[in-house]
Amino acid sequence: QVQLVESGGGLVEFGGSLTLSCAASGSIFSIRTMGWYRQAPRQRELVAVSNSGGSTRYADSVKGRLTISWDNAKNTVFLEMNSLKPEETAVYICQADVATSTSNRYYSYWGQGTQVTVSS
Repeated sequence: QVQLVESGGGLVEFGGSLTLSCAASGSIFSIRTMGWYRQAPRQRELVAVSNSGGSTRYADSVKGRLTISWDNAKNTVFLEMNSLKPEETAVYICQADVATSTSNRYYSYWGQGTQVTVSS
């Protein structure tokens, strides 16, 4: 099995910065993509995603303020968030497409999420 564990969430002031991390562990053979979603009370959206080749994609609303990066050696993805806004308060959820040691097929795995609260 594969587990994704997020950390780094918390309370941050308007305009502040915060960096989230997500570590993948288990019987990992390879990881194709790692990314971040956020779940607000009424919506879930893709925030940022990166693949093993280094390509990245961002939601339009976060371009220029949020940066995704990936430490391949540690199977850990980061989300650096700057100039945060109160409307970005949400549970941030890590997602990864992972092939395990016993399968050559990629499956989607999800973390439990970490709360980010931006005060006004």
